[in-house]
Amino acid sequence: MPSTQWREVFLPDERTHHAEQVHVFSELQRKRLKKHGHGRALHRNQVAALKAALAVEENLPDYARQGIFAAPAVYEAHVRLSNGNFSADRAPDIRGFAIKVLGASTPSSAGVEQNFTLVSQETLNVRGSADVVGIVDLSTSAPGAALRKAAMKPQLTRSAVANVRDMVKPFSGFATHDFFSIMPITFGDYAARLKLGAASTKINKAARKDLAADIYGRLADDDLEFLFQAQFFEDESRTPIEDSSVRWDAPWLTVARLRLPRQAPDEALAETVEKSSFNPWIAATEHRPLGELMRARQAAYALSWRNRGVSN
Repeated sequence: MPSTQWREVFLPDERTHHAEQVHVFSELQRKRLKKHGHGRALHRNQVAALKAALAVEENLPDYARQGIFAAPAVYEAHVRLSNGNFSADRAPDIRGFAIKVLGASTPSSAGVEQNFTLVSQETLNVRGSADVVGIVDLSTSAPGAALRKAAMKPQLTRSAVANVRDMVKPFSGFATHDFFSIMPITFGDYAARLKLGAASTKINKAARKDLAADIYGRLADDDLEFLFQAQFFEDESRTPIEDSSVRWDAPWLTVARLRLPRQAPDEALAETVEKSSFNPWIAATEHRPLGELMRARQAAYALSWRNRGVSN
């Protein structure tokens, strides 16, 4: 059964290290800004901007009726689909599925904006934020510098290789792939990882050539519905809070459904979504992100906002 006995681990001098780490992302963003103009450091390439609705399920168990899932409701939402590092849809990559729930209500507040950020991998093979920053630095360095860094940090290189193996697995498209939060968030006093279950099993072999054409082609014909699921913390051995490399051993519970109505590309919506921040720290008090990796992301997001000129 879900447990409230989860614990976060705070590292010595953690905030100082996180403040130092953001300079790697700042430099990456600066280089890309110079080459391509304003934009994000990661998940820069917006594949699609979509209107959506998040419909909370009825008759949820008590432990799941938390925050915006406390009672059945339907909330307006915006969705941003993205490639992680590359603009080419064919390239191996980590795809992003970000959801901004608008005007939600929780037991503690009303008019809440709740952001969820999910990716096409269930786990991330790193020991913490220092590894993530090291891999980003390694992958964006010139070949000679990258080789020197790899030789000095063999463990980091092994971690990078393991993550690349996950990235090169076939990606069938945003409608037919599952997406995950990797790290957990709070569900009131509980904690859970999140999953967005694929809306369709009908694979379009041409999707990998043009991901936007695939999703908009499907939405020209019919609505799409994804299962929004939570996997609750049970104990540290099977559902570790801090270890992003472990696939949790606990059941998934459908807590809501994300509905994408029939729609065509909308330039005004695309601009609005591109200028928005999709940040898991923009959240109801009942759904704050958990873990050292997420606390490091909080510092990185703040810097990205400033560099992009985004207010929130």
